[in-house]
Amino acid sequence: MNALVALCHFCELHGPRTLFCTEAVHPPSPSPAQPGSAIPGDRDREGDREGEGLTMRANSSATQRADMCEGCRSLPASHPGFVSVDSETGIRYLSHQHPRQPQLFSVVRQACVRSLSCEVCPGREGPIFFGDEQHGFVFSHTFFIKDSLARGFQRWYSIVVVAMDRIYLINSWPFLLRHLRLTIQSLQNTALKVFDSEQCVCPQRAVRMNSAFSPAVFPHQRSGNAARSLTSLTQHQNLWASLHSSFSWLLKACGSRLTEKLLEGAPTEDTLVLIERQTEQEEEMSGWDGAEGGGSNSQSSQSENAQAKDFQFDDGRQEDLIGPKFKSLRHLRQVLGTTDFRQLTWHVLMGNQVIWRGADPGLIQSAFNVLKALLPVGCVRAVPYSPQYEEAYRCNFLGLSPDVPIPAHVSSSEFSVLVDVLNVERGCVIPVSDDDLLSLYQFNISSANTQPTDKGPTLLNKIEVALSNENLSVEVVSLCLLCLKEEWMNKVKVLFKFSKVDGRGKEDTQKVLALLGATGPGEEDNVRLLKFWMTGLSKLYKSHLMTAVRGGERTLSQ
Repeated sequence: MNALVALCHFCELHGPRTLFCTEAVHPPSPSPAQPGSAIPGDRDREGDREGEGLTMRANSSATQRADMCEGCRSLPASHPGFVSVDSETGIRYLSHQHPRQPQLFSVVRQACVRSLSCEVCPGREGPIFFGDEQHGFVFSHTFFIKDSLARGFQRWYSIVVVAMDRIYLINSWPFLLRHLRLTIQSLQNTALKVFDSEQCVCPQRAVRMNSAFSPAVFPHQRSGNAARSLTSLTQHQNLWASLHSSFSWLLKACGSRLTEKLLEGAPTEDTLVLIERQTEQEEEMSGWDGAEGGGSNSQSSQSENAQAKDFQFDDGRQEDLIGPKFKSLRHLRQVLGTTDFRQLTWHVLMGNQVIWRGADPGLIQSAFNVLKALLPVGCVRAVPYSPQYEEAYRCNFLGLSPDVPIPAHVSSSEFSVLVDVLNVERGCVIPVSDDDLLSLYQFNISSANTQPTDKGPTLLNKIEVALSNENLSVEVVSLCLLCLKEEWMNKVKVLFKFSKVDGRGKEDTQKVLALLGATGPGEEDNVRLLKFWMTGLSKLYKSHLMTAVRGGERTLSQ
């Protein structure tokens, strides 16, 4: 990650100061060596041997060294700093009191001053974001550390993450907030123990109330030590090495967490939904960390969030599943037969609840992994394997153990389908391949639905044509299915815009359906499929449409 993490402190004598910073140094790009010129890598290594290149020349003057007290200093000037090397990428993580480059020194200095003066959140503790294109963007988290000798019995610190990429830093907000809070809480808890022990020996509140107050000498009345180092406040001898490890890991993990991908055209709805789900999960985890001290209410909310998370689809990879499993849609069609496969696929596309009941969780998980490819990501809500029945509004894919009874209102409903997986009893033990599922299991499909599934929807007919064509490989069929889903998702977007956003009447909607090719044989199934797939549209797309419509209405009214 092209960023820098710094710990800052507001000194009572000298104001905002940078205590400790960690930066990532990428290996130099290989370039042809010029005759008579030194190799950049050798020059870097020579500089590293002279203190790992961490000494800040702009801060080495006698005047600046004299303008530092114990509270403003982390490492002595003779200390070479800390260096960690990522063996995979060759990136070095360097830590010292100041950045090694003069350009970064001024950027970090400004971020330090702003984080401890004007750019603070209500209460003076918590995260805030600020910055500009010229001086970089900053994620800052301010906090207090207990000190029995400080004014108000606490000192003010901040941890800043400085980067030039605003979008990347904003997208990393939940991740940075969650892990920086862990570091801050560790520092605060350690300092609190030292504070309590010092107060037991000599309570400072009583001493100050009984002593004469003089504003001129107030900073020097507390045992002559107005500025204590963070090491003294925490009694942690390896504090800076520990912070170096934490900051280095943060830069590495945050850099590998988000990766850039080349997209040909606009991102698909599946991509947008996955991004939204990842963001929601990170915000939930961040909320759990912030509610650790909230008692029973926080515990109940965590249990509810954890329970809700269980109903998200667990995208297990097929190769990770042990035992017999379905490998593809074509394999599933061969095992179930064309008639039962069409009936099952029809229920999947219509949004009905698909229940698999059997003793092999891996087999059921593989069936769900195959069937989910028929739907947009936003339409998939699955419980891979459960010891009890879950209602249809919570999941449309449900795996059950064989002894779980199906409620009467579900077995008699036309909006569900049950697949019972029974083990086949064999008289003699004969080695059987895992691919031969029919010799291992018997599949019984039942549903109260009496509507014929041979007419539509149109998408199902096209899927069956692709699966029945043996000249197409499994990979080609997967790409064909992806194209078909994108085609119908575009139809869903048009119908959503026309019916939900614009609020057109039934007659106009019928004309749009005819234009989209959703009328004719299987029209009822096509309309039902389109309405179900509307639930899979991303929140970003829906909000974009609503914003555009409101903006157009305001323009017309003006």
